[in-house]
Amino acid sequence: MKYIKLFILIASVSLFAACSDDSLDSKSIFDTQNKEEQNDFDKWLKTNYVDTYNIRFNYRYSDKETNNTYNLAPADFNKSKALAIMVKHIWLDAYKEVMGDQFLKNYSPRVMQLVGSAAYDSQSSIVMGTAEGGLKVTLYNVNIIDVDNPIIDSENPFVDKKKGTNDLNYWFFHTMNHEFCHILTQKKNYSTEFQTVSAGKYQTSGWVNVEDKDAPSMGFVSGYASGEYNEDFAEIFAQYVTHSEAAWQKILRAGIVYETDENGEYVLDADGNPIVKDASGYKAIIQKFNILKEYFANTWGMDITKLREVILRRTAEVKAMDLETLK
Repeated sequence: MKYIKLFILIASVSLFAACSDDSLDSKSIFDTQNKEEQNDFDKWLKTNYVDTYNIRFNYRYSDKETNNTYNLAPADFNKSKALAIMVKHIWLDAYKEVMGDQFLKNYSPRVMQLVGSAAYDSQSSIVMGTAEGGLKVTLYNVNIIDVDNPIIDSENPFVDKKKGTNDLNYWFFHTMNHEFCHILTQKKNYSTEFQTVSAGKYQTSGWVNVEDKDAPSMGFVSGYASGEYNEDFAEIFAQYVTHSEAAWQKILRAGIVYETDENGEYVLDADGNPIVKDASGYKAIIQKFNILKEYFANTWGMDITKLREVILRRTAEVKAMDLETLK
């Protein structure tokens, strides 16, 4: 089975991704007769995840459902409940609002597994999350969530990962949209024209040394996007739908390199504007984005700008939400 791993290196940032073509079926694959005693949260999950979206949401720690090569801790019950409420509101219900009732029930991952702690691999790397063949997503570090003051930053596309962050957009929502994009492109292919835009610039292993803030000048929306074209596609989608227009424009501006003098100051033209040295990164991102946008519109009937509007509205609503009470 192939794995998708997202992880932060102690000295640099790393993000793995690989997906397989496992088929999805709208028919429930779960035995709804849970052998454990059902609490109110379990009953809420059955109604709001299993019955509505055909997703099993596992918050209890299970050796069978987690990677035993890591030293892991269970997810806190209240933080798990808060994340379940947020995921439903920001991710699941956003797609339902835009695409209708059946869309996610047909195409979403079938299992979501929560783990409380971060996972450290043999290289002292922190694993953010794993996704197995589009069928199961494991989210780590759930216990960083501040139930009273959850941080979801839609304005900053260049998180300084070396310093660490409690941004739930970075840890969870970007990741989930990235992986969901893979599921959709596995079901229906996108234009091979996309592969040609940055051909020759992808770095199979060297992407780990590309800072997110430097990636746009190379034609990529993140360092991870520079690894290969499938990840490039999914990163553009995830960056766009989880960030504001101002944040997106910040990425695009970073794709333009300007002339500077010996002091690092911009060299200005006769009208006082910075002189552009290289805009190829900006142009590449725009070209790839247009291909992606057309793919979702023509293949799935999805307006990704509308989707972003809904996701951002729902994200803003979290601040006023009660993340402790099940409704």
